[in-house]
Amino acid sequence: MLSLFAAPLPLGAQTPAQPEAATGFEPRPAAYAPHAMVVTANPHATEAALGVLRAGGSAADAAIAAALVLNVVEPQSSGLGGGGFLLHFDAAQKRMVAWDGRETAPAAVDDALFLDAAGKPMQFHAAAVGGRAVGVPGLPLLLAEVHRQHGRLPWAQLFEPAIRLADEGFAVSPRLHALIAKDRFLAGDGAAKALFFDGNGAPLAIGARLRNPALADVMRLLAKEGGEAFYRGEIAADIVAAVGAGENPGTLSIEDFAAYRVVGREAVCGPYRGWRVCGMPPPSSGGATVLAMLGMLTRFPLAEIDPESAFATHLFAEAGRLAFADRDAWYGDPVSMPLAPARLLEPGYLAQRAALISLDSSLGRAQPGNPSSAHEPVPAATPERPSTTHVSIVDADGNAVSMTASIEDAFGSRRMVRGMLLNNQLTDFSFAPRDARGLHPNRVGPGKRPRSSMAPTLVFAPDGRLHAVLGSPGGSAIINYVASAITGLVDWGMAPDAVLARPHAASRNGATEVERRPDGEALAARLALFGHEAVVRELTSGTSLVLRSGEGWAGAADPRREGMAAGL
Repeated sequence: MLSLFAAPLPLGAQTPAQPEAATGFEPRPAAYAPHAMVVTANPHATEAALGVLRAGGSAADAAIAAALVLNVVEPQSSGLGGGGFLLHFDAAQKRMVAWDGRETAPAAVDDALFLDAAGKPMQFHAAAVGGRAVGVPGLPLLLAEVHRQHGRLPWAQLFEPAIRLADEGFAVSPRLHALIAKDRFLAGDGAAKALFFDGNGAPLAIGARLRNPALADVMRLLAKEGGEAFYRGEIAADIVAAVGAGENPGTLSIEDFAAYRVVGREAVCGPYRGWRVCGMPPPSSGGATVLAMLGMLTRFPLAEIDPESAFATHLFAEAGRLAFADRDAWYGDPVSMPLAPARLLEPGYLAQRAALISLDSSLGRAQPGNPSSAHEPVPAATPERPSTTHVSIVDADGNAVSMTASIEDAFGSRRMVRGMLLNNQLTDFSFAPRDARGLHPNRVGPGKRPRSSMAPTLVFAPDGRLHAVLGSPGGSAIINYVASAITGLVDWGMAPDAVLARPHAASRNGATEVERRPDGEALAARLALFGHEAVVRELTSGTSLVLRSGEGWAGAADPRREGMAAGL
């Protein structure tokens, strides 16, 4: 009989045969290369990053070029009007920095920003569309600071692929066309309508050429004058004017732009079966919540369990319930958190949380834990949206970048300035600042950074060598996507493409969400035996995964999106 409380198997003692790819969902074949690897959300961005590496650029240089190209070809997901988080690993110095380029709230806001006249939380799109939810963009200064610290090639050179694509245009993909067509708000902005719709008011057709000369001009200016130019002069003034105009205006000011800073933080790291997993600290909840899930799962020898079984999925979903309960109650801008993440990741505390997981029945909705009696946790009301992108890169010297960037909702605030869509990231704050039990750490406040779930991640092998670089878009589901990929790699020794082809099934402390596909629907039915309320829905991850393969690298792009892996 299987003992679920036995000591974990030694690393490398996984099941003898690698699990097959999930039925009904074909993996995208992994790429292999001896020296360097790039995985991004779009072939144009991957090619731009590879070109930078061929020219002698670093992983940081390649990530900057990729991020700029993604602004052009994936405007709905990320760009200069948004922000991001970036983990950088310096192989020579064995040093890691977590770069925080998260947007900040204007100085003029208070915690009633998303309450209506009756004091009730606003509906999501009533808050998100327009200027109200626009924070100071962080991506331009993030890229500039990362280049200053880790770049090799000239700054201006990194803009060339994106400027060329913006000037000459690119063919609209089926995915971009579908997103334009289904958006109810995009055509309400004149500049966005002119860019994304044809002369008859129809969404640009698949294969139509999308040119964005206004964005090319912004990039030329930044290439010449540096990322700091975004925060002064005409660009900042135009953004402030656009945010303050029209329906649902915001309060961004020139002073807010001048005050913006990128923050270098210490990565949050923890063990998982002898491996070391590192991610972003607050204001992202992603890194610590992934670690909390993994910490609870160490109680169970997953390597002895069929990875596609309902039992393995049950354990993973229950760990998710408990970790998300703590995430929702405790995380926010670090200036407002009553507890440091380390308290919520203490082995003893996680063991107490893991002991709540039953082997044969679901918890249902989990309550947050309280490692300190000094504060009562307050659940948040934060409808985080899934429009994001991710880049994973390792260069020929072993330096690595894992970067997740976003404008929050698809097409952000639907407010366009100079060819850039502006973010609606302030809706990542808790709409309700308090309840009967007190204030929430993710409440809105002047200059604060809203909580995120973005989870750029680095995994180190027991011998200390970098083993994997990964991350995903997907709103708060990012946490589950990343944790699932890590268990696939560490516990079951899966190939990278097989990891990304598995059906998603997890919980964010609500219903157990199972990916809509034949094997997912069969899994959902089996989960009912454990008392799960299983909901079948689209779970469109976009994981970019780089994995050590011998002395080289393997790369895999999520088959659910348009990404591409390629190496040198």
